[in-house]
Amino acid sequence: MGKEVPAITVSQQDRRRYREKVRRCLDVLARMLRESRFDSAPQQVGLEIEFNLVDEAGGPSMKSAAALKAIDDPDWAAELGQFNLEINVPPRPLSGDALAQLENHVRTSMDRADRRAREVGCRLAMIGILPTLGEVDVREESMSAHPRYWLLNEQIFAARGEDVRIQIEGPEQLLTHVGNIMPEAACTSVQCHLQVSPEAFGAYWNAAQAIAGVQVALAANSPFLFGKELWPETRITLFQQATDTRPEELQVQGVRPRVWFGERWITSVFDLFEENIRYFPALLPLCEDEDPVTQLEQGGTPELAELTLHNGTVYRWNRPVYAVADGQPHLRVENRVLPAGPTVADVIANAAFYYGLVRELAEAERPIWTRMSFAAAGDNLLEAARHGIDAFLYWPGLGVVPAAELTLRCLLPLARDGLRRWGVDSRSADRSLGIIEQRCLAGRTGATWQAETVHALQRRGLSRSVALRQMTQRYVEHMHTNEPVHSWPAG
Repeated sequence: MGKEVPAITVSQQDRRRYREKVRRCLDVLARMLRESRFDSAPQQVGLEIEFNLVDEAGGPSMKSAAALKAIDDPDWAAELGQFNLEINVPPRPLSGDALAQLENHVRTSMDRADRRAREVGCRLAMIGILPTLGEVDVREESMSAHPRYWLLNEQIFAARGEDVRIQIEGPEQLLTHVGNIMPEAACTSVQCHLQVSPEAFGAYWNAAQAIAGVQVALAANSPFLFGKELWPETRITLFQQATDTRPEELQVQGVRPRVWFGERWITSVFDLFEENIRYFPALLPLCEDEDPVTQLEQGGTPELAELTLHNGTVYRWNRPVYAVADGQPHLRVENRVLPAGPTVADVIANAAFYYGLVRELAEAERPIWTRMSFAAAGDNLLEAARHGIDAFLYWPGLGVVPAAELTLRCLLPLARDGLRRWGVDSRSADRSLGIIEQRCLAGRTGATWQAETVHALQRRGLSRSVALRQMTQRYVEHMHTNEPVHSWPAG
């Protein structure tokens, strides 16, 4: 979805040609997998982190274009909303002091970007959903100028044929209807990329699916939307509803949503790309000139542009990625369940927990997915989004247990062993996993801190809107100290 697209009108001929080209790409991918054409270099990791822009009062600031110009760094890019930015962290092997390097790199880049953003009257906020965001802020006028977003918006609503109904019930209730995809821009996340071999891809994707619920429970950071207190990780259900191309009749019929957990464990990355084509019509039917068959037969590496563009419009919580770097094709698992924030230290701790745990589970003698139903993994994700760190999750051999207890008793030791397998030094592992441990012991995530602080401010007589603004201002200040959220004072 980072690909630029022209402003065009999509015809029936475009769709037919695109469908044929995507199927041709899938055939080429299958051949590349059979012929072992993929990069066998050491596995690498990378991060994408999304940010909100806020003004001095903690409200959303529609200045992404000006902020990007001031930041002037190719690692930073625009996102869907004019109040969003994203940083792409260059990939690196996960060994030695890589976690410390990641933390230092992100902190340095974020601090520099924040200083530059201040020059144009805004600041960076790394948070799952900006608490001060209002419905008035998610209109089409707030969409970034990139043609791909406008085309995507047009195609989603052409497929749906009606406004999106957003209904979420938590401590409070939200029911609204929106005529564009801009509520998706409220969802700011961290994506953890992990390069894996074709042979290992199925095991790593299955392991990532199995732990998605635990990840969300421990990292929840999105309790407020449009002034309402909803789920600790409201972002999960908001993202699904905001990009749903199905009218109610197709939902009742069981047509699959484009934000999709999936429905089965896999054996190969091919399974996922094949499902994409079988289940989901194209939203951006744009063809490139490259013939992937000719490119492959001439000894080159095909970009498979149509296949990857289509894949970018199927929003799996763990997405397969095909990419070409320096002429070599490789595969990645893109883990997409985590919210942004609260601090860089928290983000790296979440990433370390994921990378360590997914390695240990993927390479276990008795795989987790042979002992756990796929439906149970999906149920865990929804339970975690609804209840955050207070969620009760299913785990084989333990039954249904509190998320914090599951993590302390079982998963942190596995994550530590996994980081050891990666070759991560013990000091870096101890720092990151220690943050997860203390978060579990304190029962405090970004979501609990936000809710506690707003409740305390309201008990002092402040209105909800003023409390949300003051809480957001405090959040931003705490974020820049890089002290993990479990140590933040509440109230």
